[in-house]
Amino acid sequence: MIAKVFSAAVIGLDAEKIEVEADVSNGLPATIVVGLPDAAVQESRERVKTAIKNSGLSYPQTRVSVNLAPADVPKLGTVLDLPIALAVLLAAEQVVFNCENRIFMGELSLDGRLRAVPGALAVALAARRQGFLEIYVPADNAAEASLVEGIKVFAVPSLKSLLEHLLGVKTLEAEAVFDPSSVLQNSAPVLDMKDIAGQELAKRALEIAASGGHNLLLSGPPGSGKTLLARAMAGILPNLSLEEALELTKIYSISGKLQSSFITSRPVRSPHHTTSNVALVGGGAVPKPGEITLSHRGVLFLDEFPEFPRNVLEALRQPLEDGVVTVSRAAGSLTFPAKFTLVAAQNPCPCGYYGDASKKCLCTPTQIFKYQKKVSGPLLDRIDLHVEVPRLPYEKIAGENRNEDSAAVKARVEKVRKVQNQRFGRSKTNSEMSLQELKAFCVLGAQEQAFLKQAMKQFNFSGRSLHRILKVARTIADLFGSEEITLQHLAEAVQYRPKTE
Repeated sequence: MIAKVFSAAVIGLDAEKIEVEADVSNGLPATIVVGLPDAAVQESRERVKTAIKNSGLSYPQTRVSVNLAPADVPKLGTVLDLPIALAVLLAAEQVVFNCENRIFMGELSLDGRLRAVPGALAVALAARRQGFLEIYVPADNAAEASLVEGIKVFAVPSLKSLLEHLLGVKTLEAEAVFDPSSVLQNSAPVLDMKDIAGQELAKRALEIAASGGHNLLLSGPPGSGKTLLARAMAGILPNLSLEEALELTKIYSISGKLQSSFITSRPVRSPHHTTSNVALVGGGAVPKPGEITLSHRGVLFLDEFPEFPRNVLEALRQPLEDGVVTVSRAAGSLTFPAKFTLVAAQNPCPCGYYGDASKKCLCTPTQIFKYQKKVSGPLLDRIDLHVEVPRLPYEKIAGENRNEDSAAVKARVEKVRKVQNQRFGRSKTNSEMSLQELKAFCVLGAQEQAFLKQAMKQFNFSGRSLHRILKVARTIADLFGSEEITLQHLAEAVQYRPKTE
């Protein structure tokens, strides 16, 4: 007898329906799994066999054939353990139940309990899209899957309890739909802006970067506060919208990095400078998201910026421009979202004190030149805000603290983000404006155009630099509550660009 049970396989950031077919026929005892299974799926034979026995049933002592269709889609991980077990039991006629409009997923332990698997949210979304009415997931994945409306989610503790439910012996209760808006709320920042002494210019740049999603480079000697400033940015980022939170939850679920049932705050990722190209951008034999995708709608902080390998930094150029990254491998080509805000920190030279007023630099001109050239011009051109972070004197550090706290800055940032959402009709920042939107929302008067023309000529700004100046000026104008971009806004935006005469 041939039996068929439905499941799903995660491909990139989405899931595709999988039909698990099983046939029990005469022959020597053996279990054959076909349909491009990886090693984890092949090993499911032993897990399924032992789990069935320890659930009070018997595994067929004949030839068992399992086909995972469509056969040309790679099957990865342990998500298919549960549907394979159900298909084998149906084919062996040990149980009889209706599989239509139901989708199953989960890893089996040897005693029949279900372990959590990555990608439950993506599978639930795909199941609803395909018209399924019920989805059965491990208990630890139930809260995540219950974010999806329009489909019943059942938390399954074990294979035995699932069979009892399907046979009508003991019914499992469907999970209530989880409303995530209740947990998208303000939380106290780990590092408050008021605790950082001085550095008013850098704090202003942080506010602009958070308001418009602009990339930021902090440069200065060791101990001047670059890392503290970058970490404080997490406390001034606006709350996630429901759409953004669901998108992030799906990314982290598929990556196996979801610590709770739902992402409630913007991600801040800080990979070490020894990070590889694949770890940063994504990839592998079967492409998976990297750090830039895990930073989606949040911040990617790269400390010791020039110490990253050149090829790793150059891989950021296209994602910074397009907001997506396409990873192509022999197994396929996948596109991952990568709309992140880059915050980088660097020293001006190997010893760190080039240009410092109170400590002499020990580097030779050649060493300084080579160090500063580790980061290419095209990559620096894609960074909107370049800010010097000088060392502070003792009086400034130890003096009375009257700095503005992160909550006050965050309130202004959220106000500006709302203006941008109204302007673009969706969750989008000024840094993402297209050329058409630049022409529509960054209209300059004759005086402003003359100023920008002179600045472009004097400092050799590129066309990209010009566009980024306009985007930053638009954000500064929004912070001032101005519909028009004035000379004041343009002048402040120009000061954040690196200048070459």
